[in-house]
Amino acid sequence: MGKKVIVIITTIILAMGLVSCSKEDSNKQLSRTELFMGTAVKVTLYDHASEKLLDDVFKRVSEVEDLLSINKEGTEVDLLNENAGIKGVKLSDFSYDLIKKAIEYSKISSGGYDVSIGPLVKLWSIGLPEANVPSEDDIKEVIKNIDYTKVKMDDSTNEVFLTERGMMIDLGSIAKGYIADDIAKLLKENKVERAIIDLGGNIYAMGSKDKDHKWKIGIQNPFKDRGDVVGTIEIANKSVVTTGVYERFIEKDGVKYHHILNPKTGYPYKTDIAGVTIVSDKSVDGDALSTLIFTKGLDEGLKFVESLETVDAIFIMNDNKVYITEGLKGNFKITNDSFKLSN
Repeated sequence: MGKKVIVIITTIILAMGLVSCSKEDSNKQLSRTELFMGTAVKVTLYDHASEKLLDDVFKRVSEVEDLLSINKEGTEVDLLNENAGIKGVKLSDFSYDLIKKAIEYSKISSGGYDVSIGPLVKLWSIGLPEANVPSEDDIKEVIKNIDYTKVKMDDSTNEVFLTERGMMIDLGSIAKGYIADDIAKLLKENKVERAIIDLGGNIYAMGSKDKDHKWKIGIQNPFKDRGDVVGTIEIANKSVVTTGVYERFIEKDGVKYHHILNPKTGYPYKTDIAGVTIVSDKSVDGDALSTLIFTKGLDEGLKFVESLETVDAIFIMNDNKVYITEGLKGNFKITNDSFKLSN
C-alpha cells in the first residue's frame, strides 16, 4: 500500500499526434505536462482548449499538493499528523472528504487497506533514497500505531483527530485519483467534453476520441519497460488505474520487497498478482481499489469487483495469465502473445 507512484502502468494509444494551438483556436488539441507530488501530470484538451484553462488546472493541482503532501512542511495532512494524540485539526472540504473516502475503503477491506498506514510507509520508505528493510522489532513497534478506527471525524466542523501519538495518515494510495476527478470537474465546468487526464498512469478519459470511436487504452506489461502493453480496452468517460508489485521495490540479499504493504503484518503482501487495472466511473475509486485488491488475491478480488456496480478489473498474474471481470469481456483484447486470457 502506502504512497503510490504509478509511473509505468498505463499507456494511452492515440491515433492523433500532439498538436499545439493558440488560445483562439479552441477546437484543436492542447497539452501540458508539469511535475506535482513526484508525478508527471499531463492534461490534454481536445475541445475548448486554452492556455488559460490549463493555467487554472495546474494552479488547482498545486493547491491540492499544498493540502495533501506529507513531504512538504505546513500542509494540512502534515499538520494533522503532527497533532496525532494531541488535538484535532480542522481541514478544508477537499482534505476532509478525501480522508472520509479513504476511511470508507478501510472499512470495506476490514483494515487490509488502511488510511493510517503512514508510520509503516515511512519506516520502509520504498521509492525514496532512504529506503531500507526494517528490523522485525521496528515493524512490530510501528504497526501498533495503525488503526483506521482511531481516526475520529466530525462532519459538523470538518475536524479530524488521530487519537494516539505516532499515528500518521497517508493518502498516497487514493489522492491521485481524487485529483483526477477534481480536474475533470473543472474541465466540465468550462464546457470541455473531450480530454485525457494522466497523473503518472492514473488515466481519466473524458468523452470519446470522436463521434465514432472511443479512446483506446493500452494496459502496461508489468514485466517490461513503459510502452510494452499486454492488451487494449476502449473506453469513454471512464477512469483506468493500474498498480502492481513491479512499480517500486527494494532488494536485499536477493529478495525483492515491493511497496504494497500489509498494515497487519508490516511486510509487503504475498501475492501471485503482478498488476491490477481498475476501470471505473470515478478515478478515486480506481485508485483505492487497485491497491485494495492486493489484500484479497485473485479469487476474492474477482468476486469483490463483480459485486460493485460500474467497476471492472483486469488481473495480470506472475505466470502471464490474465483474468478479467464480466463487464470487460468483448472489450479487452490481448495484443501480446506472451500473455493468455484465462477466463
